[in-house]
Amino acid sequence: MRQTGRVHGSRRSRAAEAGNALLSARQEVLRLREILDRGPDAFISADAAGRVRGWNSVAGRLFGWSAAEAAGRPLGELILSSRARYEYGESLRRMREGVARDSPGVRLELTAVDRAGREFPVEMALRVDVEGGEQVCRMFVHDIADRRRADTLRETRYAVAQVLAEAGSAEQAAAGVVAAVADTLGWTCGEYWQAGSDAGVTRIGSWVRPGRDLSAFTGDRTVTFRPGQGLPGTVWVTGCPVWFSDLTADPEEFSRKQAALRCGLRTAIGLPVRSGHRVLGVLVFCTDAVQRADDDLAALLDDVCACVGRYMERRRAEELALALATDRRQFNEIVTHVNEDVWTVEITSEGKARPVYASSFGSSVLGEELPADIGDDLIDHVSRHVHPDDAADFSAFCAALVSGRPGTVEFRALGRDGITRWIWIRAMPRREVDRLFVDGISTDVTERHRMAEERERLLAQEQRQVRHLQELDRMKDELMAVVSHELRNPIGAIRGYTEMLLDDPGLTGERRSFADVIDRKSEQLQRLTDDLLDLARMDSGHISVEPRRVSLTPLIHQAVQDHGPAAAARRLTVTADVAGELPVHADPARFRQVLDNLLSNAIKYTPPDGAVTVTARRDDDGCQVVVVTVADTGIGIPAEEYPQLFTRFFRASTAKDAGTKGTGLGLAVAKAIVDAHGGSITACPGENGGTVFTVRLPAADPETQDGPDLRT
Repeated sequence: MRQTGRVHGSRRSRAAEAGNALLSARQEVLRLREILDRGPDAFISADAAGRVRGWNSVAGRLFGWSAAEAAGRPLGELILSSRARYEYGESLRRMREGVARDSPGVRLELTAVDRAGREFPVEMALRVDVEGGEQVCRMFVHDIADRRRADTLRETRYAVAQVLAEAGSAEQAAAGVVAAVADTLGWTCGEYWQAGSDAGVTRIGSWVRPGRDLSAFTGDRTVTFRPGQGLPGTVWVTGCPVWFSDLTADPEEFSRKQAALRCGLRTAIGLPVRSGHRVLGVLVFCTDAVQRADDDLAALLDDVCACVGRYMERRRAEELALALATDRRQFNEIVTHVNEDVWTVEITSEGKARPVYASSFGSSVLGEELPADIGDDLIDHVSRHVHPDDAADFSAFCAALVSGRPGTVEFRALGRDGITRWIWIRAMPRREVDRLFVDGISTDVTERHRMAEERERLLAQEQRQVRHLQELDRMKDELMAVVSHELRNPIGAIRGYTEMLLDDPGLTGERRSFADVIDRKSEQLQRLTDDLLDLARMDSGHISVEPRRVSLTPLIHQAVQDHGPAAAARRLTVTADVAGELPVHADPARFRQVLDNLLSNAIKYTPPDGAVTVTARRDDDGCQVVVVTVADTGIGIPAEEYPQLFTRFFRASTAKDAGTKGTGLGLAVAKAIVDAHGGSITACPGENGGTVFTVRLPAADPETQDGPDLRT
């Protein structure tokens, strides 16, 4: 019999070990699934036949298929466009052939398709492994549509800037810009309409995608629209962009709309090119697909219009340069009232800057008036004032001007008055026939730099103060933890000896009352040190929380029953309203600590003949959440003090006024415990006075024994 008992005990031990191992493995699988579900990328696994085996929640949101719907379906047909399946299949084949040689994974950029048929670019990290003799393909998929779009918008900006930098006339710039924008964005055609007199706007540049016949819409002849006529005329008059996302669905009629529809165009966009409040021209773009407006695209088109407007204005300024020469005197009078140095130089064939014009404000910028005998090289003269540390930047700036390129530079200059100033120069070259001129503005920005340095100094000072306060806070927490820890042992000894005294039947009268006082006060000290130690552990991340599946119903009823005597002593009624079984994933001892804190607070701050009510039920919104409320009819809390309610050592003014004693730690401990469970705790005024505390905890799946179901 003894031998049989040992055999049975051994079998039970092995079964228990196997059960524990199975439970541990299951928990590890659930943890890995949770990590994958919380990640930023879709995770998919497939078997050797290419059929879906694993599918996380991110994949469900990205492609629109649930894990159950995706399971067992061919991956290529499920998420890839027809033109991307071949590349995916070839890459997968090569990896399967090389898996025996430990072939590394590959990254592919493919066109994916979701459940609704929307195509979008993705980056796929693909790897093939062998498990149990079977090949398993695992992949992470990331949506790169935003990155592709950002690259396209950046390429468009660069193309427009390059066109404007190389254009030699307004017509070249107009044709180049519409071609650059339409081509890089994949649109069908573009036009630039230049505003003339009140007669209307005239098309001076256009582009049509190669292979498209839009002669019925664009034509080859010169076209002029009157104010308010057609899309260009409307934009010119209103000065506002016009965007027809879908011409087939928009009821508004305008010239050339029917021609656009016959050519298969779906979207038409008109954009004003401005110079201040004046419209210089209109950019028109059309495309075959429905193109919705979005912030990034609108910002790009605004930038394009601004660049074209600046270019057209500059070209116009260059063409009017000779006419403006007759107004030089008036210009000089205006410049004298500007707090900047305005100048013009001519770049000679030797690469020198011969002064042509300089305002009288140079004395404030360089600390001196330009001498009459400066000679033929302003660059050489200014270089003598440049700070040695900024000489390289100034030389590069001058080299750009000499080569006919615009430039800006900021440098320090030491004037003859002994003052070092920060100078900011902006210069723009222009050509008149075969001569190169540079117009520039020099500004004294010393004050701006002084303010920036002062701002940096103040910021550094503030950061030092913040670090000092953080260090003081850390030292305070460490001191609190050490003190509370050192108090536990003497308090425990005091309580132990006090209990021995109280157990002595010979201790009577005044001495017994003294011992009762010692016992009550030491118990208060014990609770205070326990709260302080809990807070210290929570701050350091060492809080002891051991969650498991537990029903709140008996916990709540037991807590209400235990606090019944204290409530009865104050003539209070404490009731519990619990809706059936409420399983949660929680540490029962810690959650009981939360209930005790809330109930003791409610009883302490509720006047006699009041009521305390505890309710618990699942969230009505269908979320996997259990909501527990503790409501009282007590003295309440001022509205402005609710944000501080869960701060350690904070006590409401109403509690202080009522003379009710407390440490201000109970609610801080309760919040830390609830936070450690992944829940939340809040407080608000009750409908009939008092305060309502609400605790929300994740509900456990009724069908499991280990908390919420983490399966996809």
